[in-house]
Amino acid sequence: MRIIIDIGHPKDINVFKNVIFALQSKGHEVKIVGRAKENTKRILAEYGFDCEFGPYYKNIAGKVLGIAHNDLWLYNIAKKYQPDLFISPGSPYAAHVSRLLGKPHLAYIDTEIATFAIKLMLPFTDKVYTSSSFYTDLGPKQERFNGYYELAYLHPKYFKPNPEIPKKYGLDEYIILRLSALAAHHDINATGLNFKTEEDLLEYVNELEKYGRVIISSETREWQTIKNYQIPIDPKDLHDLISYSSLCIGEGATMASEAAILGVPSIYVSNTQRGYLNELEKKYGLAYTIQRKNEALKKAAEILGNESCRNEWFLKRKKMLSEKIDVAEFIVETVEAYNSAKRYN
Repeated sequence: MRIIIDIGHPKDINVFKNVIFALQSKGHEVKIVGRAKENTKRILAEYGFDCEFGPYYKNIAGKVLGIAHNDLWLYNIAKKYQPDLFISPGSPYAAHVSRLLGKPHLAYIDTEIATFAIKLMLPFTDKVYTSSSFYTDLGPKQERFNGYYELAYLHPKYFKPNPEIPKKYGLDEYIILRLSALAAHHDINATGLNFKTEEDLLEYVNELEKYGRVIISSETREWQTIKNYQIPIDPKDLHDLISYSSLCIGEGATMASEAAILGVPSIYVSNTQRGYLNELEKKYGLAYTIQRKNEALKKAAEILGNESCRNEWFLKRKKMLSEKIDVAEFIVETVEAYNSAKRYN
């Protein structure tokens, strides 16, 4: 089987990397296409993956206007490659081109607030797979599974944190503060930490520093304070650093969920809701979604002041892992099962 995987975010590479390895080991051919967002190219290179990169627009207006451009770009690639199947984390481009070529498209999505992309994708998609925590009903094409996409790469089966990595960066007790550009299509009307001035950011950092060194991970570098608190991190070390951090706090849902999955307290500061983060909070107590940055800071102080916190989160994570499936294996099974079903119909 010849498969095209369309990625749009660095997280997508992590979600699908073990899927790609498994599919290739089973004799399937996989072609990766995507947009070069943040450190996507570097992460792909770390895993030894080749990828063809299409047009990438940093602002929301550009993303809307660039739909036809991306569709045409992918159509030309797919026409030449002749895939049997398209899979993606909900790519409208993969959905549109799959329909033009008369091939199935399977979508694996976790962001309910990406309503615009879902509306563009869903009519041209054969099947949509979502976590059981996904709070939107997408109709008969939707199939739910008991897991989180982060488990496709952060489950203990696939990831074991290296205690030498924090030492590599001279880190001991540290807190990760994640700042997002909030420029994705699903970030319309989204608010996060919303620092008005650099002084506001510095004051926030100073409060967190009462409990350990603060490391800023940011999509933007507009202020000197951000530059001062950033360290050059090799992308392959990121999850090790998250795993050994005391807390992750910020406006990035991906990092918040990754921290929770790794058993690290996380606070997602946003006015938006994600089903998987809601479940990680309400069912397992591993994460918090808080709208106001000052309330988030109070929660951070409460967590960091709890000396038994690390052990508590270890037990919470253990419970969560015992109840969830191997998501990478699930994706491989659904891809192969769908292909078999098509072949015999």
